[in-house]
Amino acid sequence: MALVDVVMPQMGESIAEGTISKWHKKIGDKIAKDETLLEISTDKVDSEIPSPSAGVLAEILFPETTTVAVHTIIARINSDVNATIAPSVPSVAPASAPIHSLEPIAIPSPTPAPSLTQEPIGSDRFYSPLVLNIARTEGISLSELETLSGTGEGGRVSKKDILSYVESKKSGRASVAAPAFKAPLSAPTHSFTSGKVEVIKMDTMRKAIAEHMVRSKHTSAHVGSLSEADLSKIVAFREKNKSAFEKREGFKLTYTPFFLEAVVKAIKDYPMLNSSVEGDSIIIRKEINIGVAVALDNGLIVPVIKNAESKNLAGIARVLNDLATRARSKKLMPDEVTGGTFTVTNPGGFGNLYGFPIINQPQVAILGIGAIKKRPVVIDDAIAIRSMVYISMSYDHRIIDGALGGMFMQKVVFYLENFDVNQAI
Repeated sequence: MALVDVVMPQMGESIAEGTISKWHKKIGDKIAKDETLLEISTDKVDSEIPSPSAGVLAEILFPETTTVAVHTIIARINSDVNATIAPSVPSVAPASAPIHSLEPIAIPSPTPAPSLTQEPIGSDRFYSPLVLNIARTEGISLSELETLSGTGEGGRVSKKDILSYVESKKSGRASVAAPAFKAPLSAPTHSFTSGKVEVIKMDTMRKAIAEHMVRSKHTSAHVGSLSEADLSKIVAFREKNKSAFEKREGFKLTYTPFFLEAVVKAIKDYPMLNSSVEGDSIIIRKEINIGVAVALDNGLIVPVIKNAESKNLAGIARVLNDLATRARSKKLMPDEVTGGTFTVTNPGGFGNLYGFPIINQPQVAILGIGAIKKRPVVIDDAIAIRSMVYISMSYDHRIIDGALGGMFMQKVVFYLENFDVNQAI
């Protein structure tokens, strides 16, 4: 029989491994070329992986929840579509295969405060053999290792994290960090206790969100501000043009692109909002890459509109629609959710008047869009009905003071309220 290897794909230049979150086929099932075979998760994105060949699934080398290095063979397909293969349990991976269990490790040691030149004592964090080897070589103790904030999946300490710490330590710049967020790893997927409690294990995306949000709170001094804007001009413009736009473009014109365009213009006026903090340096980004939070069934993801400053309103709408559509169908690549310099989220899409979101690290601000509501407002000492919206912003008080944050928000309000209704779209 002709066997076709299925390998763990590399979903981006910086991605070294992926976690098999779900097999869509079992051994013995027929599959068509490009039909979804499995789902994988990385610390950046969840993706559906198509079959490289038509045939019958002959072998599954790694079960669900296993983390596997890229380019590793994870399954084999018999390209003979008429083949009959008896279902069986997944094959045992060869001893040399680069496989990491998601379960925490615990390695005993007779000493109470060991150095990793010896074996570490019980830790409830996972450390890859490579990280442990570097720690032993550099004389880093387990208690010291426990203080490192990992950037890997579920807060895991990566090779990059420990090498950065070693370099900082040698140069005298290392400091003890708060223990990294530890996502629960051992709870069953679904279990019930006395029929009253359901325990649900976090999936890869949920653990990544949890780690990222807690780390952001530990990193940035969050401050929040709230403004409101009169969207009456934009509402009328959209109502007038939405049918022609949808007929021409093939998708609906939402309000989000209007907000993104206003944010981009305001960032040009106040470029400090398009920055990040590295040590005691402020890095101002010249490209404006706007992240837009997209709600999914099991969490959210933030695809990035790259070089938003070079796009007009229609161009922003096209890219946004493409990214949001592919985010919901798990077709995004990791590079499409990285590199953001400012993020916009939309709690108003669920009817909320406003919200105060958590900053998306390493950015320094995130803007929230509330629900657009008709309200009575005072204009020139008269009461009028206007389509109003609250916009909120959380920003990093380490470098963005209230004055700068407030001026930026008022610029966003200005661009929204002075929208050019005579422009073509």
